[in-house]
Amino acid sequence: MKKAIVTGHSKGLGAGIAAALLEGGYNVLGLSRSALPGFESGLEQVALDLGDTAALSHWLESDELADFLEHAESAVLVNNAGIVEPIAPLGRQGASAIARAVTVNVSAALILADAFVAATESVADRRLVHISSGAGRHAYTGWSVYCATKAALDHHVRGVADDGIAGLKVESLAPGVIDTGMQATIRSTPEEDFALRERFVGLKESGALGDPETVGAKIAAHVTGPKFGAELVTDIREL
Repeated sequence: MKKAIVTGHSKGLGAGIAAALLEGGYNVLGLSRSALPGFESGLEQVALDLGDTAALSHWLESDELADFLEHAESAVLVNNAGIVEPIAPLGRQGASAIARAVTVNVSAALILADAFVAATESVADRRLVHISSGAGRHAYTGWSVYCATKAALDHHVRGVADDGIAGLKVESLAPGVIDTGMQATIRSTPEEDFALRERFVGLKESGALGDPETVGAKIAAHVTGPKFGAELVTDIREL
């Protein structure tokens, strides 16, 4: 039986990835603050705020993740959930916004990765993918927090790969610029906080943003395909 966990599965890129995995015959466990409508067979959903470490820890203690992964012949964890805020230069970011970004983008992903590996010791084919960003590899004005959190995911897979865990393939994958709610947030940011705002407005107006369903399907195909993990830090546009 093929099983996958997808965080932030209820909209945008996460919904595209979840849909493609379901179509590929995976049972999917979606973790998000809201439910994904329109899917029934093969999809289980848990309402969970990944910005709340206590809530995530409590859920993991319930063994629901381990129960879902029981009897899996292959298992995938897609750490897709993420937030771009705060968008502002240093000094105007705010303690709570910084803490939430680090919690959602980094802490939750690493906690789930640890729990996933612990729950799949007997699974011969297990795969962990962090949905990263080009911002983790190139700095952008106003995005210092987002850049730092995505760089952390890139470096996490390098360290995990050095652990040499049996049966585990890992990758930190940048999806490109996708037409999601995150992009809407970016475009609504005042230019004084994000000097590149007009560039992203232009991407929307010119139709240059990727479609979440199309990109999600491409990511799902790569994550479940034979080349996954050959390179640790990748970009879907180059695969």
